[in-house]
Amino acid sequence: MKVTKDMGILDAVNAYPDSVNVFQAYGMHCFGCMAARFESIEAGAIAHGIDVDALIRSINDALDAVDLTKN
Repeated sequence: MKVTKDMGILDAVNAYPDSVNVFQAYGMHCFGCMAARFESIEAGAIAHGIDVDALIRSINDALDAVDLTKN
């Protein structure tokens, strides 16, 4: 698993830019928000009423799909 719920939102986005589309699809457009600088993915998901496990699964599935197209 590349991204975990304990990772910071911006840490995940900086490490895995392809995750941005998934965050946005789930309604998390927090990249300019001050909270995104220190908030974990789990905390952000909870604040937005999002199932964090589903979000993490979707992000990692998307990253795996990108990896497959690069090989």
